[in-house]
Amino acid sequence: MSNENKNINEDLKEKKQESEGSQKLKDSKDKKNDNSKQDEKEELSEEDLQLKNDLEMLVERIVEANPELIEAALVQLKDAIRTSTSSMTAVPKPLKFLRPHYPTLVNVYEKWEDGKQKTQLADILSVLGMTYSEPGKRESLKYRLQGVTSDPVSWGHEYVRHLAAEIGEEYSDRQQKELDTKDLYSLSMEIVPFFLNHNAEADAIDLLQEIEAIDRLPEFVEADNASRVCLYLTSCVNLLPFPEDVALLKTAHAIHRKFDRFTEALNISIRLASMSMIKDDFNAVTDPLVKKQMAFMLACQQIQMKCEDESLDEAIRNTRLSEFFHYLGKELNLMEPKLPEDIYKTHLDMPRSGLGSSSMFSAKQNLASTFVNAFVNAGFGADKLIMQNEEEASWIYKNKDTGMLTATASLGMLHLWDVEIGLSELDKYLYSTEENIKAGALLGIGLANVSVHNEADPAIAVLSEYLEMGSAKLRMSAIVGLGLAYAGSNREDLLDMLSPFVTDVSIGLQLPCLAALSLGLIFVGSCNGDVASIILQTLMEREPESQDSSWGRFMALGLALLFNGKQDLADATIETLRAIEGPIAEQARILVDICSYAGTGNVLKIQNLLHICSEPVPAEKEGETTVQSLAVLGVAIIAMGEDIGAEMVTRQFGHMMHYGEASIRKAVPLALGLLSASNPEMKIFDTLSRYSHDSDLDVAYNAIFSMGLVGAGTNNARLAQLLRQLANYYHKESNALFMVRIAQGLLHMGKGTVTVNPYHTDRQILGQTAFAGLLTVALGLLDAKTLMLDSSHWLFYYLALAMRPRMLLTLGEDGQPLPVSVRVGQAVDVVGQAGRPKVITGWVTHTTPVLLHHNERAELATESYTPLSTMEGIVILRKTTSDDMDVSA
Repeated sequence: MSNENKNINEDLKEKKQESEGSQKLKDSKDKKNDNSKQDEKEELSEEDLQLKNDLEMLVERIVEANPELIEAALVQLKDAIRTSTSSMTAVPKPLKFLRPHYPTLVNVYEKWEDGKQKTQLADILSVLGMTYSEPGKRESLKYRLQGVTSDPVSWGHEYVRHLAAEIGEEYSDRQQKELDTKDLYSLSMEIVPFFLNHNAEADAIDLLQEIEAIDRLPEFVEADNASRVCLYLTSCVNLLPFPEDVALLKTAHAIHRKFDRFTEALNISIRLASMSMIKDDFNAVTDPLVKKQMAFMLACQQIQMKCEDESLDEAIRNTRLSEFFHYLGKELNLMEPKLPEDIYKTHLDMPRSGLGSSSMFSAKQNLASTFVNAFVNAGFGADKLIMQNEEEASWIYKNKDTGMLTATASLGMLHLWDVEIGLSELDKYLYSTEENIKAGALLGIGLANVSVHNEADPAIAVLSEYLEMGSAKLRMSAIVGLGLAYAGSNREDLLDMLSPFVTDVSIGLQLPCLAALSLGLIFVGSCNGDVASIILQTLMEREPESQDSSWGRFMALGLALLFNGKQDLADATIETLRAIEGPIAEQARILVDICSYAGTGNVLKIQNLLHICSEPVPAEKEGETTVQSLAVLGVAIIAMGEDIGAEMVTRQFGHMMHYGEASIRKAVPLALGLLSASNPEMKIFDTLSRYSHDSDLDVAYNAIFSMGLVGAGTNNARLAQLLRQLANYYHKESNALFMVRIAQGLLHMGKGTVTVNPYHTDRQILGQTAFAGLLTVALGLLDAKTLMLDSSHWLFYYLALAMRPRMLLTLGEDGQPLPVSVRVGQAVDVVGQAGRPKVITGWVTHTTPVLLHHNERAELATESYTPLSTMEGIVILRKTTSDDMDVSA
């Protein structure tokens, strides 16, 4: 038995040895196969092997330092590198083969004495440094600065890009160490033209920006790349801090002026809010058609200038806006007035038991219908609620107290932009014995004059009379009317009229605050020192206790609007406000800070505001609580001009709704509304729809209003359905139902032809007065129960400042509407793309006039005409000559 086991064990041992031997044999074969594969992989073609041997021979000649052979070797080495073909997927073969010899060549370079041969070798080492030098050493730049025998651009695009990157790093280091940078500056001036001539405008601009020489860019730009350069410059503005953003805009302006692109230059000047630049651009134009186009552009931004030419003066004063708007309405078959019931669509609702007729015709709902009627038929000059009744005042008398004021003022909304007919309709109400009706007529006169400046100045002639002799209510309407009618006009005579109301500490807070707001609207973005000092003096003189009022924030807003978009120019005023006690001064400080950076996307300011929102505040400190609400609005106001920033702060608002205090939560819906005014993105209005059912009614009211603001003038069907559902949900809550009706009126504003988005001209320019109107209403809604839902509902009319037709209307050279074919589609980001890429996608061809949605752009579908400005708003077309067609071809 033992012998058998022994035999078995020996057999197993032999088998094991055999298997181990076979495994070793297999492993050795595999290793041989791998080695053979590796040899095959490393084996070079005859041509590559010859190149490698030649390059090594040249390196040997350089190392040997034979004077007779070095010169020829250096020249041949340069030619071999320069003539090699390179691609984005592979390193050029000469660079690959020379890589092991880089340290050897560096050692040779260090030993040589200065001379022509050493500089030639420095050029070669600079190129080789792209593939060998360690990060941070910047050896390509080091040897480039020591070797100047050849033009840097002769080594190819990738080398120049690598060099530009190292220049930026080196410049930053030298600046910190306060070292000389002239050599870097000179080298950059050699590189920039190469970039601009090879469709690398972005690289050229980035390089000049890094060496702080962006002002040199215009001298290198040529006509064929000017548009791409300026597009990149203006697109970078929102990503840069002050004053770098201003420097880029001024550079773009200089390029436009260099090539006589006056309308584009004027857009930059408007964006910079520089009256000196605006006047210079306007006066530099000799072409009458271009000058008239520029006049329409100034009118869009509410910038007033005196012109001797009657047609230009008419365009700047916007007197034909109503005529053009009615032409749009006729072409789109929208002139038939609509009733509030056409908007509510109550016939689609389920009948509700127990809803009596008294609630159906309550004063609150009549007031809501007044607003809906005013918003929906705004600018069309006709309605079926007030003007077409046999007894014209019958609907007005269905309202109570200030409701009558609002109903009468709605006539001004119906005749928006039509001064003459609006005044004739409202004049008869000035003789009413009812004070509210008379006050409403005064407010209506202000509304009819919004955005339009009549040569006869009827608004100031009528309203100024009531500043002295009228009652408090009449004076209030006159003050508000003047602010609306002359917003953005910078009229010094109005400063003399309104400043006594601001400084009068013997009267209540309402009139001084509204007077300060009107002055802020009139001098918006002007940094007017007289107005600022008047408001600051008033804040100092008033006792802190007397400042504790819902109206106080409007005085703060009046001060803030003076510095709209002026960034650090507001610093002195902010420091002054720190020394003043009282809640209004505290609110003014944060509002001035917010407005001065409106639309800039400044990250640091947003972080500061978020920090304010995160601070715990005791419930008894109401003034500081309002500051938190203002900080929430401020986050939206600063981010609203930049898409990425807007998307990021939208996420922050979600966190605020979860963890924020009541004062923060009620401001979040308003902030979302400001971010996306007249831009009904589904994720925004679905979020607002959730908030509209919040248990805190203040949050619900503001969410409902913001749903209307987001869809203002768009007729969005999804939003209309959500609002009808809300009307059913809140049929027993009068304030919420009132707000739903307001939102429905906003949604169908101007029968879908109007926008309240403050940005225009490809969303590049922030309308100062439009922004001011939106912010005024938002501030009123922070205390909705005391103001908008009580007796001050007329504050909703400040939205008229933001209202403008969202149309594209083309005019012929005679100034009359000219129907042409245009393609309307979604805007495409073409920044940095070479050639002439398509700027719109998914287009549909229409005949002008057409309506443009928030993200839509238009382009001419015919070569018979040339537009004189961006295809938005009112555009003059010039007949294209045969020579122009040949050039474009």
